[in-house]
Amino acid sequence: MSEIIGYINKFESFGAVDGPGVRYLIFLNGCKMRCAFCHNPETWAEHQGEQYTADQVLEKAMRFKPYWKKDGGITVSGGEPLLQIDFVLDLFKKAKSKGITTCIDTAGQPFTHEEPFYSKWKELMSVTDTVMLDIKNIDPEEHKKLTGVDNANILQMAQEISDMGIRIWIRHVLVPGGSDNDELLHRTREFIDTLKTVERVEVLPYHSLGVPKYAELGIPYRLEGVESPTPERIANAKEILGAF
Repeated sequence: MSEIIGYINKFESFGAVDGPGVRYLIFLNGCKMRCAFCHNPETWAEHQGEQYTADQVLEKAMRFKPYWKKDGGITVSGGEPLLQIDFVLDLFKKAKSKGITTCIDTAGQPFTHEEPFYSKWKELMSVTDTVMLDIKNIDPEEHKKLTGVDNANILQMAQEISDMGIRIWIRHVLVPGGSDNDELLHRTREFIDTLKTVERVEVLPYHSLGVPKYAELGIPYRLEGVESPTPERIANAKEILGAF
């Protein structure tokens, strides 16, 4: 049987904000969302990037295990890692067999109850210690305007992860004129409060550092001229969402 291949954009050896402890980061290629504020458009294309097996990735990661201590481990991000669910499942199963803690950073867009995805997803969750979930916008229409897709399946996935007892970290990008809206922030907080396993909420202020990549790739940048939120608005969002 042929080995499962992952398409990888890049690795980072010492991630300090992408899950508990110090983590080895694996960024996968492929994403179907088109978030207006995305600063990694080079990760959108599927089936591109360096090709690795799970064993090859773990061989690279294990070199840094002495730095992880008790809480650290590996985090798979993207792109959208659930688009390569077969690879991530293979990677996490092998990581757990070596005593490595696992974290996935996802926006949840591929989530569906249809098979074979749903069974694979449930198996993946059984070997996942932490889910970092990006909530782009709580309002379905605003979410579609921002990302190109609906959010009903994403919120359903969050509820199921919570019901499974898996630790959740929520991330929310604060965009002036978009998600930086008190009503939307309060609705987001109300949803977060329905989840039983949220341990951390982070507000990520919008920035335009990725704009040069759009010019290089010939992609129009939809938030041209939008400034980063002020310190006051960031503090307001953190207070409403219970973030730190």
